[in-house]
Amino acid sequence: MATLYIVGTPIGNLEDVTLRALRILKEVDVILCEDTRVTLKLLSRYEIVGKQLATYNEQDSGMTTEKIVGWLEEGKNVALVSDAGTPGISDPGTMLVQKVREVLPEMKIESVPGPSALTAALSIAGVPVHDFVFLGFLPHKKGRETLFKEIAESERTMIFYESPHRILKALESLQKFAPTKKVTIARELTKIYEQIIPGTAEELLKYFETNSDKVRGEFVVIIS
Repeated sequence: MATLYIVGTPIGNLEDVTLRALRILKEVDVILCEDTRVTLKLLSRYEIVGKQLATYNEQDSGMTTEKIVGWLEEGKNVALVSDAGTPGISDPGTMLVQKVREVLPEMKIESVPGPSALTAALSIAGVPVHDFVFLGFLPHKKGRETLFKEIAESERTMIFYESPHRILKALESLQKFAPTKKVTIARELTKIYEQIIPGTAEELLKYFETNSDKVRGEFVVIIS
């Protein structure tokens, strides 16, 4: 029987890939990618060549779940990777796994664990992590203010991801709703310019307004 592998990939530093992940990527028949160009960089780094790559992003473009199910039914082993991190964790993957479990309940689905910006940030933030809530990427409009109010009232550590285009707005909201809470921002994790910046929302807002060159990459925002 074929297997669908959910494979974690590096979030920045290409050395952060497991031996098992490399073996699986060499052995499978098809690799489903969020962006084939990004995945090719990883495969080239480890001299994995001649693989069938297909785009999968859970939107209208790319491989449909029906096509992927068909490959699995044919006995092809398939690996799903995202551009960075673990598929399904704020990245494409959840819908595919759900569909395969519904249509092919006997199909083997294996996790090949790897990097995650969430756990990487928490491991070096120096904040309470025994009890936390992960919110993923916050909605752009509907429900956004409600979430910030929940963050302000929560006694648990709260974490969300944010893009460079919206990080300043997020800090403005935190300054409004949770001005006294400690905020820790992790950016460029595992890369040369990795940063962990703690402070209040007001302090971090001033920092990024003064250092606009730092408003790049993906951000992990931790409120404790």
